[in-house]
Amino acid sequence: MKKTIKKLIRMLTMAMLLSACAKTNYPGGDVSPYVGIYDVRTLYKDHPITLTAESLGGSSQITGWVISDHRGGNLPDGLLIVQDKRRLDFQRGIAIPIGSAATDYLPGDSVVIDVLGAKLERVDGILQLTGIGTDKIMRVANGLPTPARLVTIDQILQRPNDYESTLVAIVKGGFNPMPQPGETLGGIRTINDGFGNLSIETDASAAFAGQTLYKMANYFGVIFNHVSDSGTLVPYHKPRRKEDIVPLLSEYAVPKVIISGFASDPRGTDANNEYIQLLVTEDIDFSVTPFSLVTTNNANASTPTGFPANGWATGGVRTYKFNLNTGIARKGTYFYVGGTNKRINSTNSTVIAEANWITSYAYNTNPGFDYGNATTNLLANSGNASGIAVFEGTDVTKESVPVDVIFVGTGGSLFNGSNIGYRITNTDWYDIINPVDMKEQPFYRAGTNVKALTYHTPSDAGYFYMLGGEYNLSLGRWTKARTQGSFLMTKETQLAEIEGETATKLMENE
Repeated sequence: MKKTIKKLIRMLTMAMLLSACAKTNYPGGDVSPYVGIYDVRTLYKDHPITLTAESLGGSSQITGWVISDHRGGNLPDGLLIVQDKRRLDFQRGIAIPIGSAATDYLPGDSVVIDVLGAKLERVDGILQLTGIGTDKIMRVANGLPTPARLVTIDQILQRPNDYESTLVAIVKGGFNPMPQPGETLGGIRTINDGFGNLSIETDASAAFAGQTLYKMANYFGVIFNHVSDSGTLVPYHKPRRKEDIVPLLSEYAVPKVIISGFASDPRGTDANNEYIQLLVTEDIDFSVTPFSLVTTNNANASTPTGFPANGWATGGVRTYKFNLNTGIARKGTYFYVGGTNKRINSTNSTVIAEANWITSYAYNTNPGFDYGNATTNLLANSGNASGIAVFEGTDVTKESVPVDVIFVGTGGSLFNGSNIGYRITNTDWYDIINPVDMKEQPFYRAGTNVKALTYHTPSDAGYFYMLGGEYNLSLGRWTKARTQGSFLMTKETQLAEIEGETATKLMENE
């Protein structure tokens, strides 16, 4: 009897295991006829594959909206380009060669496509679904919005397969090298958005090939790939029509002074030991061409409370002003503004008096130049936002626009939504006019002006904010945007270490 029971238990256990292995769907669930383009693309493993019901998990169709537009004559002939966000909100696209019928479809058309029996293969560098006739494509709607995905060039370079056959928007793009007068768009050119370089290809036969080149613009279009000799994907950008290239209205002037780093929380007391490092893009005699530097600290208890009615000129415990009106800084060199102790990392650390201190001032015992209470902390170590702004001249009011500005943190009463806040300027991080919708946004936290550094933890560790980045004088723009570099100093750190290879650099094309 016991043997019989054990045998029955083993048989039941085996049956349950087999049943569990066979189940791939929830009981009563139906397989959707639609499969995401993301899932289709993942089936390609460097060799052609024919799509079957089995490989598609029982599905047979893709859906999506058309992004190709052949009216401008610049997309690969015969390709219908469709994208969707069906899988986990991942935007993916695919190219479908259908010959001259591709011109019958416009951006915003919604389509359903039967893909069973189609071949997934890479043709001319582009992953395509071949063998699909127009009889397998059903248009179900038109005129739908087709928003472009806002991306930076480094994202495309890092994941070219993910962005292939999708509609993207690259903002604040400039040509590298700078075009000569009279040059036009036709051919292969390189654009830079501050995060990398990417080829933009315009066929000689395109309707807009003769368009003149803008100094800075937004570039909408479709990403495609070439395959290099080594087998890697090399992305390039194809604008579809003249309207895909939108010149920017903002003026991006060369800043004479750039914020390149700062020590806001040295190891030990902050009082009279904080400092800001700056880089000059031309020779400056500050006795002839004076500047100002203003810091802001926005703790909830800082007075005056509420939104800064006078912006950078609010004063009190909110903003502190330094005048820079003596000394000389040579093009491409660093200078410093801060306390009078002139030590790299607070008490008992390396003395850096040999640095070019344009203004050293005992801010812990003296009020600021024109406004700002004496303070032991120019910049906060945690909590609400703090920031630095540089101005040409020493008359800084609520209307003054800085030549460079940067913020740490996002909290506090910073911008009231209309006309009270801390003004920004056009930099690698901020834009006075929104580069996407062209609306004015002259304050920090307005529109797209939300980027900020984060506070270092733990506090009192002695971090130097090493901002890096490259400003190209020949192009008049940032070709490598600043990022947060966290350099942990010791008491023995030397000046050369914060002015080294990872510091902000000034570049010029030969």
